[in-house]
Amino acid sequence: MNELDELAHERLIERLESRAQVNTFSDLFEKYVNRIEIPEAGKILEVGCGTGVILRQLAQRHGFDARGVGIDHCKSFIDAATKYADQESVADSLEFRLGDAHNLDFEDGEFDVVICHTVISHVTEPAKILSEVARVTKKGGVIAIFDGDYSSLTYAFPDHSFGRKMDAALSNTTFNNPRIMCDLPRLLPQFDLELTDAWGDAVVEIGQGSYFKTFAETYAPYVKNSGQLSDQTVDIWLKEQNKAMENGTFFAACNYYTYLSKKV
Repeated sequence: MNELDELAHERLIERLESRAQVNTFSDLFEKYVNRIEIPEAGKILEVGCGTGVILRQLAQRHGFDARGVGIDHCKSFIDAATKYADQESVADSLEFRLGDAHNLDFEDGEFDVVICHTVISHVTEPAKILSEVARVTKKGGVIAIFDGDYSSLTYAFPDHSFGRKMDAALSNTTFNNPRIMCDLPRLLPQFDLELTDAWGDAVVEIGQGSYFKTFAETYAPYVKNSGQLSDQTVDIWLKEQNKAMENGTFFAACNYYTYLSKKV
């Protein structure tokens, strides 16, 4: 991430902030955070916090009196998170710092709640992340993991064969672990994490695009850079998506999953 140029970082920051404005994702966050009991004056860690959207939304909730800490390995994200928290008057409750999710710089059992929101699909070693998350969570504490099964990502395209290739290219160039959410029921017990609740939601946009529009615009250039498909074919695909949105025939979908577990 840090090797990307400044313009790429700006686009990703815009992407993270615009996604937060999509009602579907706000609703999915509310759906799981409402099932988490945050102790009075408790401590919350968000791993891979990006621009701090999740912690900022938490800090703005009525009666919030916890302390939130967000870590990310991308300095431009941390700078943006700090700036936005100050602008939204929640900086007193939140702290954002550079950090490696594979090697968390916190004490054992330091946090009551740990949130991994659309991050575990991106990391290099998911098992190492789970090990570290379990280590820094108090016994009886809650770990919330929300992410997509990006093997289910699909955009409509008249040529179905090419459409599937483009779906796969988007998934494989954007995510290190596009299928990791399928593995969590097997992985969690290995780190003394007891699954307490889990569910899935389909995120679908038909006719018009919002979330999937910015996803396509942000990550189609990654497909070009990867060399998996030619620049020309990617441009044709992107043009077709924009055309579909203009005339109301757009379709895109992906499955997302939430896992709530307890440190035992």
